[in-house]
Amino acid sequence: MTTVLLLIPLLLPLAAPPLARRILDRSAPATALWTLAVAVLVLAGACVAALGSLVLTGLLKLPAFAALGELVRPLRTPSGSLILPASAIATGLVLVGAWTLVRSVLRQTRAFRTARAEAGRRPAAGDLCVVDSPEPDAYALPGRPHRIVVTTAMLRSLGPDEREALFAHERAHNAAGHHYFLAAAELAAHCHPALRPARAVIRLAAERAADEAAATAVGDRRLLARAIARAALAGQSARSSRPDFAPAATTGPVPQRVAALLATPAPRPRAMCAIALLLAACAALSATAAAAGTVAFHHDIEVAQGEAPR
Repeated sequence: MTTVLLLIPLLLPLAAPPLARRILDRSAPATALWTLAVAVLVLAGACVAALGSLVLTGLLKLPAFAALGELVRPLRTPSGSLILPASAIATGLVLVGAWTLVRSVLRQTRAFRTARAEAGRRPAAGDLCVVDSPEPDAYALPGRPHRIVVTTAMLRSLGPDEREALFAHERAHNAAGHHYFLAAAELAAHCHPALRPARAVIRLAAERAADEAAATAVGDRRLLARAIARAALAGQSARSSRPDFAPAATTGPVPQRVAALLATPAPRPRAMCAIALLLAACAALSATAAAAGTVAFHHDIEVAQGEAPR
């Protein structure tokens, strides 16, 4: 029973990508962003807890680790031909996920420090920092204080009104703290392979949310759409050294975003509530199963140690 409970959090993330895309299509981008970020974090946490319990289960089946755990009775598990391969697979997944996460953290930390150092060397006009570079780029740089980094090549690619629209987009990212959502999506993607497509949906949701906030600030949806399209065309072959959690107006499927800005906002269908509830139910079920499985596993250890009745 314990093993079955621990398998549930490993299977439910498979439902996240299709549900995430539907939620973004049918709800306000800011609402979708919050919904998806919370859901993938819960799914990722439940997955890590389940994998950890499976790894420990396999280890405690080995005599050396059973002695370290002071087990006086055999640990109650399914047959060794089932639990040992499952534990080995779980161990491999944990090691690969931890390795890729450490590599990503180190790479993103270096990119962030480089970007902050470069922005710190340039004179800033308010929150705007202009970097002399032939590569067209613009992005919202988190930290204290927040910065909007734009290169001289990007400034030359846009007209004055388009520049202001682009700056409004990046300011919307900083004001809403979208880098936290992107960091959460990146973390979840290393916990379960099925959450990687959801990471892309969260990135698109962050861009769509910034688009809508900037359109309200600028008061001209067509101007913002034109600025984003021209910035994306200018920067499509440029190399950017910004960290992945620093959002930028040129990321994501730009044609889809431009089409959303040019379209007349439509009423949100009620079906969105049902889809959001379904994703929330998946996250809640995953967390419940992981918690119940972990508690049951802990009880099995206490029984094996002779500290609890069978």
